[in-house]
Amino acid sequence: MKFLIGVLAILAGVPAVAADRPNIILMLADDQGWNGLSVRMHPDRAESRGDMYHTPHLERLAAQGMRFSQAYAPAPVCSPSRISIQTGRSPAALHWTKAAPPEAGHKLSEPRNIKQIADREVTIGELLRRAGYATAHYGKWHINGGGPGQHGYDESDGDTGNEQAFEFKDPNPVDIFGMAERAERFMAKCARAGQPFYIQLSWNALHASQNALQATRAKYEQKLGARDSKRADVAAITEDLDTGVGRVLDSIERLGLTGNTYVIYTSDNGAGGGKKLLHGGKGDVYEGGIRVPLIVRGPGVKPNSFSSTPVVGYDFLPTFCEWAGLPRSAVPAEVEGGSFTALLAQNGQGAVQRPREELVFHFPHYQGDTPHSAILLGNLKLMHFYEDDRYELYDLGQDLSERHNIAAERPAETRRLSERLQKYLAAVDAQLPPPNPDFDPNRPAEPRKRGGKNKPEKPRKS
Repeated sequence: MKFLIGVLAILAGVPAVAADRPNIILMLADDQGWNGLSVRMHPDRAESRGDMYHTPHLERLAAQGMRFSQAYAPAPVCSPSRISIQTGRSPAALHWTKAAPPEAGHKLSEPRNIKQIADREVTIGELLRRAGYATAHYGKWHINGGGPGQHGYDESDGDTGNEQAFEFKDPNPVDIFGMAERAERFMAKCARAGQPFYIQLSWNALHASQNALQATRAKYEQKLGARDSKRADVAAITEDLDTGVGRVLDSIERLGLTGNTYVIYTSDNGAGGGKKLLHGGKGDVYEGGIRVPLIVRGPGVKPNSFSSTPVVGYDFLPTFCEWAGLPRSAVPAEVEGGSFTALLAQNGQGAVQRPREELVFHFPHYQGDTPHSAILLGNLKLMHFYEDDRYELYDLGQDLSERHNIAAERPAETRRLSERLQKYLAAVDAQLPPPNPDFDPNRPAEPRKRGGKNKPEKPRKS
């Protein structure tokens, strides 16, 4: 299948070399919430920046580019978002909707996850390599399948998972600085060869936050106090990550690549937003679990600009393909995302053209909540909880914190969105949680988990 697509792409006029095409760098943080930076992600919401954090290099990136106030991760957990970004398809369609193992003892049974990127899936790396790009993936892969080298990447750190983060401590916390160094070497090599490049930096941070630089951690311990050691760890690793981002930005400038390089910064899932901002967190599809920071800098992007148009992680693949000059016919028909290049060129105005107007987030598992799904259309967001067949409807334009359930007040819209949600899930053959025949209400269920592990290869040292 991949060979056939490659042949069709060549017949469609895909160039063998693309030296005049822009470079692309995607930076993907881990477990970083919408307000997890010292950068305001919404022009009218002061709470959309984190007062606890200090991220001056991301502030610089934001001042030079566009912020998306309504950007979404494909899933509220890591590996489903990562495979979705790679393939341009939703986790529901890929049948990979959770990272952690299933939990037993609940009223419903969790559906099985594939947890292996299939050979038939076509990735960003494969598509851009066909367009003449050199490709590299550094950091956390976490979707198995033999690692990035088997899926379109010329250089990588191998088939890595969460565990690699714990191997690296001061002076290279969770391999932040090692990844930045490898990225600079790759950029320099491509610049000498006159070849455009795509680099994905899948940062391990904010995992293993206790591995932050000792000096950075001491700064936040003094600021927050000894009783708040976990918050101090998170704030410290956030600043260390920002330092790594700054090193990559400095490398781009030092190599003279700024004018022809797109830099994208985002996160693989949300992490809550505090009681005053977003409801929910990792493991559920309330806004706190899926709304993430997104900053884009590059040619033609207006500095210090905002877009309120919804963008989701599986929009990256068609966007990058358009930048690379690939015709739409070269993009697999199964791709559900749409290019947002027009938003960048039009000061954030307009819409993303996807095969479907709505966005669907499907999490038929126990983790942050009971199994549930959500559909977003315009300002309205409908959530369906499968245990008790409950619906919650929110107008995000008026109620960003999802505090006022208006499902009973607006039954017609609840019914309309429910029908669209069910139609989409059926169209992609999404897995649903069946009743648990062994459920005993008198026996406690397993405790809910946050996160998951894939077996990694030995980590690369730097």
